[in-house]
Amino acid sequence: MVCNAWVLASFNNGKLKEFSELLSTLPVKLRLLSDYTQEAVEETGLSFVENAILKARYAAKCSGLPALADDSGLCVDVLGGGPGIYSARYAGPGSSDKENREKLLSALEGEPQRSACFVCVLAFVRDENDPMPLLAQGVWRGEIAAQALGHHGFGYDPVFYLPALKKTSAELSPQEKAGFSHRGEAVRAFLTQYGDEIKFTPAICI
Repeated sequence: MVCNAWVLASFNNGKLKEFSELLSTLPVKLRLLSDYTQEAVEETGLSFVENAILKARYAAKCSGLPALADDSGLCVDVLGGGPGIYSARYAGPGSSDKENREKLLSALEGEPQRSACFVCVLAFVRDENDPMPLLAQGVWRGEIAAQALGHHGFGYDPVFYLPALKKTSAELSPQEKAGFSHRGEAVRAFLTQYGDEIKFTPAICI
């Protein structure tokens, strides 16, 4: 039996695996939002923070569980910070990771300035009406590669190049990625800032 059960405000199995590994020090079982609904909340926020809170509240409402949400995106300097909060649907509604990557590479074709960063904002709510969501942020800096490389990860990982490591994010092992990534940084900040408060989250055992 595991206490607590939290819902991760995502339908993405890759994200569930990554967050489960990052939170492995907690006695927490993460469930995907798809266990409770097939409908995603409309992301109407104008920032990563707003969207993370929207998603966390929605997940808590659908599941009746404490909810953890992240709003993450890729911000490319020469694109004015885009695709930013629209990263998951950069190539259009319902677009695949591959389609989003292809559009990005096409937009940067012949462009020498390729600096970029991944951003992750975490929001945790104890219930849907929690008046004080817990927030944390992580940033991972790198460049956009000329082509997709590697087979780990998901999203833009195959085109996010790390000059110091001479690898893309998708060429890192899950353990290596956890030590460097925006999500890893955000989770560490979350646990450091709010570890004591999380301990007092009402236990739901499964």
